[in-house]
Amino acid sequence: MLFCMKIPSAIMLWIVPLLLIPLCSANSKNSTSKNSQHGSCGYSPCFCAPGIPGIPGSPGPAGPAGRTGSRGNNGPEGPMGPRGVKGDEGPRGKQGLQGPKGGTGSTGPAGPLGSKGDPGPPGLKGLQGPSGQAGKKGDTGPPGSQGPSGPKGDSGYFARNWKQCVFKDLADVKDSGLVKECIFKKALDNTSLRVYWSGQLRIYNCDKCCRRWYFTFNGAECSAPAAIDAVVYMTYGTGERLKNLHRPRHVEGVCDKIHKGTVRVGFWVGDCSGYGSADAFTGWNSVSRMYVEEIPPPQA
Repeated sequence: MLFCMKIPSAIMLWIVPLLLIPLCSANSKNSTSKNSQHGSCGYSPCFCAPGIPGIPGSPGPAGPAGRTGSRGNNGPEGPMGPRGVKGDEGPRGKQGLQGPKGGTGSTGPAGPLGSKGDPGPPGLKGLQGPSGQAGKKGDTGPPGSQGPSGPKGDSGYFARNWKQCVFKDLADVKDSGLVKECIFKKALDNTSLRVYWSGQLRIYNCDKCCRRWYFTFNGAECSAPAAIDAVVYMTYGTGERLKNLHRPRHVEGVCDKIHKGTVRVGFWVGDCSGYGSADAFTGWNSVSRMYVEEIPPPQA
């Protein structure tokens, strides 16, 4: 590999004579044999004093740039400089998009009870309802049988206490449940209640089917002495078709051991024991009535 290096002209003045010494030695031998004349300085040419340096030649053109060397290793990190002064606050950025709604948080504890508010103004008076129909005056009944002796010597006669609830054009289609109710005020504890229902009852479009109608007193059937009820049963028979007979029925009885005060006498329809459901109908094209009467206790 050749290396090119630019050498200054002053140095070249010293290098050239040194390079010519071997040539002078060789030339001196040749000159002795061929020519015995000495140089102009009286010595052999090799020992003559150097002449005046020549004019330096013009510099040669610059050689091509060498290839870039490989990158050196990174030096160690220098020490951290002092903290700079805080710069000015930049302009406020544009408002970002609204994020999604977060989930509902848990309910916080109940706050303290607020103070009682001021009473509001009195409300408007409601409209008066229509007057009910006056009931018919009942016939005066015969004197009652002798009642239990009272603490202050009562006369022993029992004042008659009865009520009739009338239902015009009743047409109740339910197959099970309360049909009608009559509210009665019972005066004494040791008396009994006589009740009856009079009206149309029927069952429809079934074979070997049955429905039961019965009374309740404050929601319970009579148990002293027994239930007050009646059933309607029907079967097709041979060659017969749909039957839809509305017939007047009368269900009556007396119930003991009912406390004095308000008694809710109800008339219900339901299943017969041992039979499934059937299409029942209570009342039709006529007046139905429920009668309740307080009567003296039975004989001992």
